[in-house]
Amino acid sequence: MRVSRLYTSAPLATGKLIELDDDNGHYVRTVLRLKKDAHIILFNGHGGEYLCTVAEVSRKAVLIDVGQWSDRSVESPLQITLGLGISRGDRMDLTVQKAVELGVNHITPLLTERCVVQFKGEKKPQRLLHWQKIVQHAAEQSGRTSLPPLLEVEQLQNWLGNQQGLKVFLDPYAETTLSELKPETMKVTLLTGPEGGFSNQERDAAKASGFIPVRLGSRILRTETASLAALAAVQMLWGDFGNITNPEIESQR
Repeated sequence: MRVSRLYTSAPLATGKLIELDDDNGHYVRTVLRLKKDAHIILFNGHGGEYLCTVAEVSRKAVLIDVGQWSDRSVESPLQITLGLGISRGDRMDLTVQKAVELGVNHITPLLTERCVVQFKGEKKPQRLLHWQKIVQHAAEQSGRTSLPPLLEVEQLQNWLGNQQGLKVFLDPYAETTLSELKPETMKVTLLTGPEGGFSNQERDAAKASGFIPVRLGSRILRTETASLAALAAVQMLWGDFGNITNPEIESQR
């Protein structure tokens, strides 16, 4: 039987009794409907995870007895930074969620010339919190024990000059493909545009900052498709998609 996993920001240590925050407590109590002595896995993003036991479930509190720590990691050796041109609604949500599942290490939402999303008043922090929740739930579901940072919304021009490793941006009109490149270190920075793609000025700025334009096949992909296809491609070329190292998977082969 599969044991549910939850991220918590609380310090974790074997033998410690902790109280879950309101959101996690509600999830354990109302959604999972766990009872006393049920098992649950907790992780806080600092490496590994803990097999825990529910000590108490009440309307006032959900208490967890923190059990054995497992030095478990499903992280790829390839460090991937994603500069993500902000797209509308569900497209952005889907890209953030699947990027975490595909092993991205850092995500920065980017404002570009053709970005159709407008942030007014409290909308920016609200959307950022929303995306951070998506990151958390995707990490829980995918078995990751680290929580990829989703950084503050940034202007593309400000972001470009601060990136490292092999730097590429997706351009359907480029002549270079990913298979023609290879990172000198195990670091790759991917830049993907919003609906409508990059302007000519943005393409020039990216090239001036050392980004290489690459294409993914001969078809023009939607923004959410392009981002996820690129992440899968770099994991296959230089990451962990070509090498199954999960002992749970190996034991089933």
